[in-house]
Amino acid sequence: MNLNAVNPPPSGAGGQGSLIILAGGLGTRLRSVVSDLPKCMAPVNGKPFLAYVIDYFQQQGITQFIFSLGYKHEIIIEYLEQLTTHNSQLTTHYSIEKEPLGTGGAIKSACEKVSSKNVFVTNGDTLFKANIPALQNFHIQKSAECTLALKPMRNFSRYGVVELNDDSSVKSFNEKKYYESGLINGGLYMLNVESFLSKSLPAKFSFETGYLEKFYNEHAMYGLEQDAYFIDIGIPEDYERVQTELVNP
Repeated sequence: MNLNAVNPPPSGAGGQGSLIILAGGLGTRLRSVVSDLPKCMAPVNGKPFLAYVIDYFQQQGITQFIFSLGYKHEIIIEYLEQLTTHNSQLTTHYSIEKEPLGTGGAIKSACEKVSSKNVFVTNGDTLFKANIPALQNFHIQKSAECTLALKPMRNFSRYGVVELNDDSSVKSFNEKKYYESGLINGGLYMLNVESFLSKSLPAKFSFETGYLEKFYNEHAMYGLEQDAYFIDIGIPEDYERVQTELVNP
């Protein structure tokens, strides 16, 4: 196991080239079907779900992957070390939590290892096939601090809804309930690292409530609608569904 990989990515790594993958969760809702693995390592057609996430983002131009790890991180690192021997274009770095920090604390810690101005962030148990170059261009065009990739959905109650102003800035975050239609937060962001780290944020906090919902009125936060494939394997029903929807990368 090469723990030297915890070093930061090399200076000058490009904005489109860097992605933080949050893969430190306990996966409690999936325990009934995947009892002994981190959520992102849940098998899908013979490969970990994480393999599909990595493959898609590599196709979109990502070269630097920073994995935010916690629960059973040794399993993930062992898999990634094997993967890099067959995938010469994959560069991995690790940010390992000694205790759960919440999504916000995990991103904050991982951002300390980012040398580029902006970084993408996504969840290891979610695959949102958004157009990454388009998201980056929009983020830069808007001089945004944070840009959210938003998925349009119909007839749902599992997610809250994000409303936008006419200029695509975030107008509101609305609670989970039944909606006939709306834009959901797809768990994929582009983040201005310096602006994010400049805030007096605690070591442990939720990115969604402690950052997005707290600061969207004060800072440049925007949303970009992306009507692309989206799956969150956090519940058994969607984990079962993904087996028929994804083919091996």
